[in-house]
Amino acid sequence: MSRLRLGVNIDHVATIRNARGAAYPDPMRAAELAIGAGADGITAHLREDRRHISDADIEALAVITRKRGQPLNFEMAVTSEMETIALRHLPHAACLVPERREEVTTEGGLDVAGAHNTIAPVVRRLVDAGIRVSCFVDAVPEQVAAAKSVGAQVVELTTGFYCDAVRDRSPEAPALLERLRVTAREAHRLGLEVHAGHGIDYETVKAVAAIPEVAELNIGHFLIGEAIFVGLVPAIQRMRTLMDEARVGLAA
Repeated sequence: MSRLRLGVNIDHVATIRNARGAAYPDPMRAAELAIGAGADGITAHLREDRRHISDADIEALAVITRKRGQPLNFEMAVTSEMETIALRHLPHAACLVPERREEVTTEGGLDVAGAHNTIAPVVRRLVDAGIRVSCFVDAVPEQVAAAKSVGAQVVELTTGFYCDAVRDRSPEAPALLERLRVTAREAHRLGLEVHAGHGIDYETVKAVAAIPEVAELNIGHFLIGEAIFVGLVPAIQRMRTLMDEARVGLAA
């Protein structure tokens, strides 16, 4: 079985920086440390309100990731502004996500089925420019099928509902995990590469990493929070170890 990739989202390094209006902590330094610690790529979400990652950050990340030979995953709303920025910088990948100004963080998956006619032309232009396009969706077969129909090459399944259920000790957690498994199988059957992310921590990562169709996890908020206590490099290295242990157990 192929090695499960880890994308590290550095948005909340920028959140801390912006809280003081200072130049530090520097998200570029976080990106460099993450790559050195074993990350297989860097993820950053440039929001419409620029609440954390800035336009200058994206410019710098595009340079750093190319220099280091690591992919940049540009999370973006489906807007003409974000499409223009993606086409200017040509990241390795663009993950289309829902975005509302009033939300604290992304609250669920993109309704690809309901917005097919809006999303499909954007996907086509990004793909034509050589960008690998992903749709961030709930673990629902209808949304996976819609992602395929708009031309996306990847789906990223939101794991937030499952991870929240585990932390809340909810009896719904096993069913939510099974939904992730079933949807990942369906996505793989359709020829889509399967990623997963949102809310993953040390407690939940192994169950998600053990889904055989999942090729990549994208993790951010937990790693940046854990870095406050142990440092970013040890936090990423431990996550990497847990992911690898889950894959070894699966292969066995």
